[in-house]
Amino acid sequence: MKNIYSVGQVNRYVKNMFTQDYFLQKVYVKGEVSNCKYHTSGHIYFSLKDETGTLSCVMFVGSRRGLAFRMKDGDKVVVGGSVDVYERDGKYQLYAKEITLEGAGALYERFLALKQELEDMGMFAPEYKQPIPRYIRRLGVVTAPTGAAVQDIRNISLRRNPYLQIILYPALVQGEGAPESIVKGLQMMDQAGVDVIIVGRGGGSIEDLWAFNDERVARAIFECRTPVISAVGHETDFTIADFVADLRAPTPSAAAELAVDDLRSVMEQLRVYQIRLMRGMGNRLDAARSRLEQYQLQLQYLGPANRLRENRQYTADMQDRFIELMNRKLTAYRHQLSLYLERFQGLSPLRKLNQGYAYVADARGKAVTSIAQTKPGERLKISVADGVIETEVCNVREENRADG
Repeated sequence: MKNIYSVGQVNRYVKNMFTQDYFLQKVYVKGEVSNCKYHTSGHIYFSLKDETGTLSCVMFVGSRRGLAFRMKDGDKVVVGGSVDVYERDGKYQLYAKEITLEGAGALYERFLALKQELEDMGMFAPEYKQPIPRYIRRLGVVTAPTGAAVQDIRNISLRRNPYLQIILYPALVQGEGAPESIVKGLQMMDQAGVDVIIVGRGGGSIEDLWAFNDERVARAIFECRTPVISAVGHETDFTIADFVADLRAPTPSAAAELAVDDLRSVMEQLRVYQIRLMRGMGNRLDAARSRLEQYQLQLQYLGPANRLRENRQYTADMQDRFIELMNRKLTAYRHQLSLYLERFQGLSPLRKLNQGYAYVADARGKAVTSIAQTKPGERLKISVADGVIETEVCNVREENRADG
């Protein structure tokens, strides 16, 4: 009887065959890139072709670290990865882990191997990166004495800060003896006491830049006590020196801008700070002056001199009021006394005497108002308006006088 299998079973069986084949788990294939598409997810889908056929390939976003350039149709590349079956579609494809341009493959493999080794050792760890000081006075440069790189660094640095001191170590940056020359330059600059070191060169092929992929250069950069800025090649070029350095600059010109602060902007910032400081000091002085004036007013109001003036004024006012009250009292008493005097004048014996009346008193001074109080021969005193008459009673006679 025939055995009947599902499509999935057949695809799974074929996939297991591919999986068990050790040769297909790590294979390098060279060819020309075609149908290259960068998906929005980050995956790269493409095909490798030569005169004999075509092979479907994919590089997932997690493997993009193995691609150091932007791939395009027509590139001659070497793709390293594994061949496996995609069960859903029932087709096999090459799952790329690393891609290099053909011709640079061997060097690129060495680059990736050294990069992985140094990374595992922790030489790329961010905790070992030194901060680049903002304001520097001495800049060390390790590069070729001729070429665009040193001129770019010099021109940009001195334009940003004309007072900067630049110390150049003329190193070999390419060919035999270049790694040793770069290492010696880094060590001398580190001992010279510069504030920042720029190490680099202009762009070129991977072979031209290979001195900066040397492990000795990487270790020299890592051991520098002075912050190091790597500026090798163009913006798309990456070397081991870039990963070890404290800061990577895409170009030598950018390294100069990162290392040297613009003096004009610093002076402008200082001018702004000066204006802000003067304005703040002016405001503080105005506020202090206003408080001082308030304190002066309070002192004038609460001070002893003002208190004495107030007390003197109060005493003077009270004195005037007391005098006024006394005058009122005296006036009232004078008026009352005048009334009493008028009343007493009406009752005064002298006034009666002036009107023709007389006052009779006996020898003892007692008033005689009746004939019964005297007798003939008794001496009497008669007071009249202008004096006293002494007389003797000769006779006493009673008379009946009717009122009216």
